[in-house]
Amino acid sequence: QVQLVESGGGLVQPGGSLRLSCVASGSIFSIYTMAWYRQPPGKQRELVAAFRTSGATNYADAVKERFTISRDNAKNTLYLQMNSLKPEDTAVYYCFATLSEAAMARAVERWGQGTLVTVSS
Repeated sequence: QVQLVESGGGLVQPGGSLRLSCVASGSIFSIYTMAWYRQPPGKQRELVAAFRTSGATNYADAVKERFTISRDNAKNTLYLQMNSLKPEDTAVYYCFATLSEAAMARAVERWGQGTLVTVSS
């Protein structure tokens, strides 16, 4: 069973920075899209940024120019560098991946357990 484990969340002041990491482990044949989602308190989960198999990336309008998604395929690791953080960035951040666990196997979706980011003075 593949697991996604996030780390790097915490409390930060407005204007500060955090770097989230997500490591995929287990029986992995190939990872396709990886992405970060977030769920603010009392709101629905939303896409923050995605890193496609092609290498293309896309961002939510609210985080463009402030957040950067990157990926280390050799380490099966996804990162999210978050700069100029705002109180409205407060949320549980989730790692997401589509992957296959064996050759010829269909792609499946996996989620991490989430890491809390709180932006407050």
